Amino acid sequence: MMTDAELATKVIQGDRRALARAITLVESARSDHRARALALIEAVGTANRQALRIGLSGTPGVGKSTFIETFGCFLTALGKRVAVLAVDPSSARSGGSILGDKTRMDRLSRDPNAFIRPSPSQSHLGGVSRRTREAVALCEAAGFDVVLIETVGVGQSETIVSEISDLFLLLLAPAGGDELQGVKRGIMEMADMILVNKADGDLRATAMRTCADYSGALRLLRKRPQDPQGFPCAMTVSATENTGIDAAWEKICELMQWRRDHGHYDRRRSDQSRFWFGEDVRQGLLAALAHPKIQAQMESLSQAVAQGDLRPERAAQDLLDMIHIEIPQ
Repeated sequence: MMTDAELATKVIQGDRRALARAITLVESARSDHRARALALIEAVGTANRQALRIGLSGTPGVGKSTFIETFGCFLTALGKRVAVLAVDPSSARSGGSILGDKTRMDRLSRDPNAFIRPSPSQSHLGGVSRRTREAVALCEAAGFDVVLIETVGVGQSETIVSEISDLFLLLLAPAGGDELQGVKRGIMEMADMILVNKADGDLRATAMRTCADYSGALRLLRKRPQDPQGFPCAMTVSATENTGIDAAWEKICELMQWRRDHGHYDRRRSDQSRFWFGEDVRQGLLAALAHPKIQAQMESLSQAVAQGDLRPERAAQDLLDMIHIEIPQ
């Protein structure tokens, strides 16, 4: 049986099996596993390694898996080590998940410089598993150069991915803009680059028009201080024909270098750490409220409030007193 210290050492050495075991540990909901996971994250953090974290999302059928495989193989051909964290939607009824992304990336899954880990979203905000950021930290400690985080769907809650990645790619299909109505502005303001996929064959001309439309829309948005001239931008790519992938990578490198040179990269990482501190506190409080003893007291207080025997404010304070939390005045 491998000790936790040995597991941390093997993760830092780049052992793929150890990395898979470590991610399983941080994804566990068991309290004893949680304590071990926190110690593991702290131990591997001594390696002090960082990877380029790229969040990626898109509408269903846009070809995310095909793009990730093509993009991942392109990066490994450049000598990069690539980790893919593909977040699959969990069933709201059973909590189960298909976890089929690995089977859709057969070529990349056989690449010795790639690591693919499908994870259930567990119904978490934005389609990002609660422990995905810790899995990212483990992949960084294991020496991967690029971590691709595929998220579930597109929606307002998808903004959570910006708190786990260095830049965000939005993948669209030709003439697929109508699918983003209602959320388009929020998603576009979050995206660092828009990639119109399937720009090949009969769809090439349509993809070019779609790209031009989004390029015009991006120019109407307020320029963000963390972006150089020309960003955010829209480009066309074809994952099946492997065209436009190299140009997209050049743009990614250009943007990241500018942000590093101007201090935006370090500032973003610091802001993300602050965000996740608050998020972990909120999740911890929600977990505390799910305790059977707390649930029973909530039901009792709820009935007292409904019957008019207790004011809602007093009932809330009585409940929070049980977990030693004071409502600010």
